[in-house]
Amino acid sequence: MRKLITLLVVAIASFQISLAQQAIEPAKAGVQYGKKIDAKEAISVAALEQKLRKDSAFEGKIEGEVVEVCKKKGCFLTLKRDKGESVMVRFTDYAYFVPADIVGKKVAVEGKAKMKETSVEWLQHYAEDKGASKEEIAKITKPKTDISIVADGVLVLK
Repeated sequence: MRKLITLLVVAIASFQISLAQQAIEPAKAGVQYGKKIDAKEAISVAALEQKLRKDSAFEGKIEGEVVEVCKKKGCFLTLKRDKGESVMVRFTDYAYFVPADIVGKKVAVEGKAKMKETSVEWLQHYAEDKGASKEEIAKITKPKTDISIVADGVLVLK
């Protein structure tokens, strides 16, 4: 009986996760995910880079263009940087997700940013969630120190 209940719980959880992306409102101007925020006093990603050269952390609003999103369920996004790299934005306690159609949209996020070293294991995990091939994932062999943002809310600007 326990095995049947466990199997049923796993099946329901899997089904819910597969539908998670479908239940998320499409990204269009004014749509919010997570905590309700506005874009007042939001700084650019470039300004954030400058601030983090001087301070160890930043708390506030950042705006930028979304270049990638987790393909599995929208559990993270990345913001465009000037030199072709991107900034990882994860969501506080995975309390909300964003849709795949947010790529290319300008957004404001509110939360905490800092310089952080990401382990090889997590870099490979993120690459897998982005849909990278096994060969691309295998090439990730060194940790990376970069800007990391944990956002309480996301607002689609345009």
